[in-house]
Amino acid sequence: MTDPLDDRARHMLKETGLYCTEARLVILKVLMGAVRPLRQDQIGGQLVDRAMNKVTVYRTLESLAEAGLVHRAFMHKRAWHFELADHCTEKQCHPHFTCTNCGVTHCLTDISLPMATIPQKGYVISRQQVRLEGLCPACS
Repeated sequence: MTDPLDDRARHMLKETGLYCTEARLVILKVLMGAVRPLRQDQIGGQLVDRAMNKVTVYRTLESLAEAGLVHRAFMHKRAWHFELADHCTEKQCHPHFTCTNCGVTHCLTDISLPMATIPQKGYVISRQQVRLEGLCPACS
């Protein structure tokens, strides 16, 4: 019996023309199972049994980001948080909400925000990312 996540990850890699390596497969599967964006060390922490070093995880995330399968959702405390790019467009990422009390970040994939416009000339927006802060339902 095949693993549906494995099949989906293989399909995603095939569609982008990337080789199907073990590192790419397992990192995609980790992100598919995540309920929120993860830091590189959190991803690596789930791959302990695979003996994957930090450099391999970093390079794999970079190749997946370049292919458009994964993106850097936001930076918090000097660390990028990564997630699958399946709820975003090339120009706009879905909003994220970070609780200022517990620190948990939630993906707000059911919210749609208009693209920002800048009235001054010369600004070109290449990508819009919105991160909201406040208290989550558990802390409010």
